[in-house]
Amino acid sequence: MIDANTAHRWLTIIVALLIIMIYIGSMFDHCLYFNTTALARQLEGEWAKAFEPFDLTPPQAFLLRAILDQPGLMQYELANALTISRPTATRALDGLKAKGLIERRNSERDGREQAIFPTAPAIAMHTSLNEASVQVGKRLKKLLGADVFADTVTKIRGVRAALK
Repeated sequence: MIDANTAHRWLTIIVALLIIMIYIGSMFDHCLYFNTTALARQLEGEWAKAFEPFDLTPPQAFLLRAILDQPGLMQYELANALTISRPTATRALDGLKAKGLIERRNSERDGREQAIFPTAPAIAMHTSLNEASVQVGKRLKKLLGADVFADTVTKIRGVRAALK
């Protein structure tokens, strides 16, 4: 049996901890950075599962999909299209090259740059790679509702455009 003073102290500590937990839990509710990065982490996991059978990370898979759709783009064009930095594009391209999925060719347009082309193994996975991504989109649309999904993507693109 504990005395009244000890019980009161424990009750005060528990109430204080609950207040702190509620404050911390809600202090970021209206923070664009916190909510978009939390969402990005969740979505990264969804696409990581989808691209796991191809032994590709989501950045590698999206980059490869862009290369398959437009063979011969320069690295800087790919980086711009995916809104990633050139060093990030370089790392992803190096990973794709190590897997034998792309090749770099000297550019006829600019001797300092190399054009990026898919290899035969990459071309062979083109349809199934796209389908894996489509399936994630379908799952998310079913979960969120097609209208909410489309509206969210549109609003996020608007915010990205405004921040450029």
